[in-house]
Amino acid sequence: MTGHIIFDPLIPWTALIAVATVALATVLLAGLRGLSGWGLRALAGAVIVAALAGPVYQEEDRSPLTDIVVMLEDDSASQSLGDRPSQMAEAAEDLAARIAARANTELRRVRIPDGEGDAGTELMTALNESLAEEPRARVAGIIALTDGRVHDIERTPDLPAPLHVLLTGSEDDWDRRLIVRNAPAFAIIGEPVTLTLRIEDSGAAPAGVTTAPLDISVDGGEPQRIDVPIGQDLELPVTLPHGGRNVLQFTVPQADGELTDRNNTALIQMNGVRDRLRVLLVSGEPHQGSRTWRNLLKSDSSVDLVHFTILRPPEKQDGVPVNELSLIAFPTRELFLEKIDDFDLIIFDRYKRRGILPAIYLDNVSAYVRAGGAVLVAAGPDFATADSIYRSPLATVLPAEPTARVVEDRFLPTVTDLGTRHPVTADLGRSEDWGAWLRQIDVLPETGNVVMTGSDDRPLLILDRVEEGRVALLASDHAWLWSRGFEGGGPQMELLRRLAHWMMKEPELEEEALWAEATGQTMRIIRRTLEEGVGPVTVTPPVGDSVEVTLEEVSPGRFEALYEGPEIGLYRLVEGDQEAVIGLGPAAPREFEETIASAELLEPVANTLRGGVMRLEDGLPTLRSVREGRPASGRGWIGITPRGAYETSNVTQIPLLPAWLVLLLASGFILTGWLREGRR
Repeated sequence: MTGHIIFDPLIPWTALIAVATVALATVLLAGLRGLSGWGLRALAGAVIVAALAGPVYQEEDRSPLTDIVVMLEDDSASQSLGDRPSQMAEAAEDLAARIAARANTELRRVRIPDGEGDAGTELMTALNESLAEEPRARVAGIIALTDGRVHDIERTPDLPAPLHVLLTGSEDDWDRRLIVRNAPAFAIIGEPVTLTLRIEDSGAAPAGVTTAPLDISVDGGEPQRIDVPIGQDLELPVTLPHGGRNVLQFTVPQADGELTDRNNTALIQMNGVRDRLRVLLVSGEPHQGSRTWRNLLKSDSSVDLVHFTILRPPEKQDGVPVNELSLIAFPTRELFLEKIDDFDLIIFDRYKRRGILPAIYLDNVSAYVRAGGAVLVAAGPDFATADSIYRSPLATVLPAEPTARVVEDRFLPTVTDLGTRHPVTADLGRSEDWGAWLRQIDVLPETGNVVMTGSDDRPLLILDRVEEGRVALLASDHAWLWSRGFEGGGPQMELLRRLAHWMMKEPELEEEALWAEATGQTMRIIRRTLEEGVGPVTVTPPVGDSVEVTLEEVSPGRFEALYEGPEIGLYRLVEGDQEAVIGLGPAAPREFEETIASAELLEPVANTLRGGVMRLEDGLPTLRSVREGRPASGRGWIGITPRGAYETSNVTQIPLLPAWLVLLLASGFILTGWLREGRR
């Protein structure tokens, strides 16, 4: 129990001061006038002023509260290196025992794991949360067992007690790290792109070592090794071999005595894109659908379009001199012999044989397809005649033969069961909502996949692969009706865009494909196929045994599964003849960017309340009690500041000047003074 005098004024302090001033002035005036009772007047005024100040004797029943010491235990990934785990475990248990032996002291142990994602060590966040749960007036000290690599130093709170940093690790530690300074997300296929790499040694690195080996592999292939200088930026030209995602892996082999090899590997995932897609569009004659193809191809900024429309065939004799014609001659030899390999796609739109392209030229187009080119035939009525392009050497690569019948009837284009699984026609919407077409060329499929049908289930769109190339046949010239909104229109632009890009071998439109999409350490495995089912995918992690993951069909021809990768690195996926690779985790995990223990960031924070920074390898410091504001650390010791906090269970207040006493004293002094002055 403790007692002390407090004041609880009956009026504001400013008013009380004013009353005291008036009373003092009255006493001084009485003294100046020589009144004999001025002293009694002063006593009466003092009693009144004291009564208004409300003096109270307060007694409190107090229960002392324990002091709290917060111990932060860094359990992030970088703390698993070397002998740091055993260092920290031994120090934490020893400190816990010493603090438990101190009178009136409690310990709060706070474990700090890796932050979510790649946030690193969030030591200050954990400290903030811990201090928010404890009364600041009871916190007597903060001890951090860490390697000092903190990634949220900007969240440092206002410390209520000294912070002491006990560093794990050793002064002899050294580490080698691979840094990727510049890695673009996209690159043009076949053209070199420059990556900037750097190998750095930190800590007590061996002297005299100036170079290190670097292994480079693409998509998990056989690595190539080169020697690179240490401590210098390396400009490395890389050429992507294919479109879509390319996974580049750079690895520096672990050196003797190196702290870890977790930061010796960098995974870079770059998308390969074509510089320009060159398309040759040959329109056999002007018609309303020609502009549809032109608008589609010109709307894509990545497409270079060369378009020729045959306006004046050789057999036309109108008597106009050639030198007076403003038409451009069709450069057949240049296009179909000399530069045909420069094109990624050739489109024949309602083209028929008129002697413009000799058989040798069309035979060259067939060879172009077999060697990896692409041809799209948009058939009109001429396809069913004797002048059909099918009656040429090009027939050897076309997937269907015309029957010489043209169906002039209203029909709704319909996606076949196979088409619902093909990336060109999948998810286009319901055919019942589409507008009708009014003409179709009857053909008999010979090879390929029929993905759309028309009138009476006749093949409308056929896709085929011919050796290394691709061929598509659209057996109608009325796709333009959708773009005009006829009967509500349809997905004409999307269909033709997918068709053109499938023929130009865009990876996202491959009908047989296996790939994965990563989110943190979780990958979504996706298998697309034209088959009814697929087998399990074999996943090979960077380290450890392969596992089989069963896929489930989420839409026609699309199978998916989620897989949680156990660690950061390159994963290989195999299902049947389909293979893929993917990298999980960041190119350089934040926890392993800097692995050498250092108090550079935490030392200024510890200095604010005169805390200490020491290495555990030098021995565990002793604990001392120090007064607040005094140095809290020294050689071999760290200080705990006792707070003397308490809890008040009961308060008793006794007025020192009760009303009856004030009335008695004040009236007595005033009356005595009046009587004395009256007698005089």
